Amino acid sequence: MTPTTRAQPRTATAVAHPNVALVKYWGKRPGADNIPATPSLSIALGGLATRTTACAAAADTVRINGQPAQDAKVAAFIAMLRETRGLPPLAVSTVNDFPTGAGLASSAAGFAALVSAVDAAFGWGLSAEERSRLARRGSVSAARSVYGGFVALDSARDRDPAARPVLDADAWPLEVVVAIVSETPKAVASTPGMERSRRTSAFYDDWTRAAPADFQAARQAVAARDFEGLATVAEHSCLKMHAVMLATRPPLWYWSAATVAVLQAVRKLRESGAQVFFTVDAGPQVKAVCAPGHGERVARGLAAVPGVLRILRSGVGGGARCEAGAVNKRE
Repeated sequence: MTPTTRAQPRTATAVAHPNVALVKYWGKRPGADNIPATPSLSIALGGLATRTTACAAAADTVRINGQPAQDAKVAAFIAMLRETRGLPPLAVSTVNDFPTGAGLASSAAGFAALVSAVDAAFGWGLSAEERSRLARRGSVSAARSVYGGFVALDSARDRDPAARPVLDADAWPLEVVVAIVSETPKAVASTPGMERSRRTSAFYDDWTRAAPADFQAARQAVAARDFEGLATVAEHSCLKMHAVMLATRPPLWYWSAATVAVLQAVRKLRESGAQVFFTVDAGPQVKAVCAPGHGERVARGLAAVPGVLRILRSGVGGGARCEAGAVNKRE
């Protein structure tokens, strides 16, 4: 191993956005490399952000939203960076401006921001592709949060996949309305939930076989700016993923009654002329993806649904990056 750390490390702060997968990934290939079993396509949520600061320290410490945290995934990720790149002990502080661990891809934004902050702090000079590949080792979805806009992650491309940009954020400025129905972290985290589904769900094999066709259909819809085509494949992908979860033993039930009520409200809004479709990740929150100019109407409609705690609005955001002036030498 050749150490790559600077003799005089710096403190760096990076920002990354969570992403919402329009074609879902659920399940991983066997092995320790954190490679998804299905391809996925996502958009970055520019209205939500994670800010992570990293610097060399006497011992590894992690703080999340201001509180000391014992996070096994973060510890394993830092250990992987130490083994492969000669990283010294690290102090990490992460702040999310959205609910953490509640189905809003906080881990995706977190690992994308962490690898970007460490890259800047120690002067590694990694490309976006290299950061995406490393971020995937912490969270598969984090590979997509390194990039902005519309992003694809196709594990069939190589043995150590990175995400790849599909369309810039400003090329198709969709709007996303997020209906928050719970602030509580989910009872079953995604990684153990996926493994349970792989081992026990009656629908898992059919899910993995069908996913590549959905992925290609979504890529074609994005290339053509075909909102209705994207809506059809995205909602179907979402519902199939949750069917896999429900057929898991014991079942993975991430939705609440308010989740279902919001899904019904999205359908009614569409029937009344709004260009909108829904998607839900491993959690209770509903993301309503809207054609440009339709977000305000959808936000008003979903805010009125019983059980909705608050509404978050977002456009399609950019990739992970260091904040201006947020890289400083340590004295």
